[in-house]
Amino acid sequence: MMLGSLAGGIGLFLLGMWLMTDGLKFAAGGTLRRLLARWTGTRLRGIASGALITSLVQSSSAVTVATIGIVNAGLMGLGEAVTVIYGSNIGTTMTGWLVALVGFKIDIKLLALPLIGAGMLLRLLAAERRLGAFGMALAGFGVFFLGVDILKTAFAAAGASPALGLLTGGGASAVLLSLGVGVAMTVLMQSSSAAMAVIITAAAGGVIPLESALAMVIGTNIGTTSTALLATLGATPNARRAAAAHLSFNVLSALVALLVLPLFILLIRNLEHADSLDLGVPVLIALFHTLFNVLGVALMWPLTTRLVGELLRRFRSAEEDEARPRYLDRNVVATPVLAMQALSMELIRIGAIALRMAKAAMSAEGAAGTRLYTEAQVIDRLVDAVGEFSAVMQRSQLPPELDDVLPNALRVTRYYTEMAELTRLMDEAQRELPAIEAVGLAADISHFKGSVVDLLDGADAGAPDYSGEVNAAQLESLKEEYQRLKSHLLRAGTAGELPVRRVVEYLDVFSNMRRLAEQAEKAARYLAALRERGTSTEEAESVRDADEAAA
Repeated sequence: MMLGSLAGGIGLFLLGMWLMTDGLKFAAGGTLRRLLARWTGTRLRGIASGALITSLVQSSSAVTVATIGIVNAGLMGLGEAVTVIYGSNIGTTMTGWLVALVGFKIDIKLLALPLIGAGMLLRLLAAERRLGAFGMALAGFGVFFLGVDILKTAFAAAGASPALGLLTGGGASAVLLSLGVGVAMTVLMQSSSAAMAVIITAAAGGVIPLESALAMVIGTNIGTTSTALLATLGATPNARRAAAAHLSFNVLSALVALLVLPLFILLIRNLEHADSLDLGVPVLIALFHTLFNVLGVALMWPLTTRLVGELLRRFRSAEEDEARPRYLDRNVVATPVLAMQALSMELIRIGAIALRMAKAAMSAEGAAGTRLYTEAQVIDRLVDAVGEFSAVMQRSQLPPELDDVLPNALRVTRYYTEMAELTRLMDEAQRELPAIEAVGLAADISHFKGSVVDLLDGADAGAPDYSGEVNAAQLESLKEEYQRLKSHLLRAGTAGELPVRRVVEYLDVFSNMRRLAEQAEKAARYLAALRERGTSTEEAESVRDADEAAA
């Protein structure tokens, strides 16, 4: 009977947590991400926002996942994300306070049943709106507290069980065993909040002593990292970094908390036995949980910069490695010829990525999707590196004959950046547009795309067979083909073969393809000129060095 009550109470905990979390997430809509993106300008604000939002949503996992999404979107740095994770560990302690202050201070049924009734009424009346999602969260609170009531009754009737003798024996072995029980409970339930509720109700019912309950609380902080670790299997580098930060914070805090646990117990016992202060076991456990997590933040605060730096060096993806310049070494700036060669080689790398993106978007196999966004970020980072390197070259007093090198190099980066942006626009548009079924028009479109790909193949300035004249001729031919395709599309719209709106949308896509080809041709032409300038400068310096040696 007791086991059935325990299973039912835990089940209601988990069901209530699920309803609360999902309901509040749906009710918040995009607000959660916007708040996290805006409120994390400093470490203190990041911690505060993480704690506040987690206490409202009642799920540190939901806040962590939202934070990872914001980092991946480039709206938040990893440093700010780590502070939000710190704060979410403080915010998740709110569940313990709810159980301690509400679950043991008032008649739960007087609160839980009206919450469930009111929540389900809102859900029925506004199922598709935010108010309905809020109703689901409200019902979840009620279900959660019903679970508290059932567990209170079950543990009160159980008393001390012989099976728990090891936990009540005291000493280091009991503490370590209690710690392991806390970890196992959290891993099995996949909810540290539910595990906390079980621990508090068990301790309040006299089933486990306070010392064991506190060690189990430390275990829940370690066990909760399993959710983040499981979620990062096959995930992005930022997701793995956030999970590693979460694990580092929780494990280090748990180790320190174990070392000072006797002092915590002594402090709490003194508070418990104070004549003027009778807090009760549930409040003492909730207080310890909060103090323990605040202590963890205090310990990690001075280590955050080093932790972020270490995480950025690890879990690197191929794209992030590609975003690191390979040729831009400031040590060669003092030698203009070497600096020019390094700059040209890096520009060729950027061009290869831009051309690869463009060909992927032109492919008839469909949209390239997320990969294009990632590669666009790679280009942006490499372009920034080229800009910084060019600024250093400018300060090094280049020879007068190289005055136009840096402006032309920056012009090339602008062309490649525009190519990346056009590629993404084309990809997004093609995902929304249906295929054209008219045989003649479809054939013209396929031929036009093939011509663009041919031009892109010839626009690789780093290829040994690159010819500026051939590439320029390809562009002129492509422009004429675009005009013919444009006329064909307009005739199809006039004849009613295509809706006018579709004609306009297709014209935008094909216009972007033409512009893409123009940017590729211009970038290759200027980059080839830079390479020739570097070669001629090197030959001139060799001749000058030979003359000086002969003299």
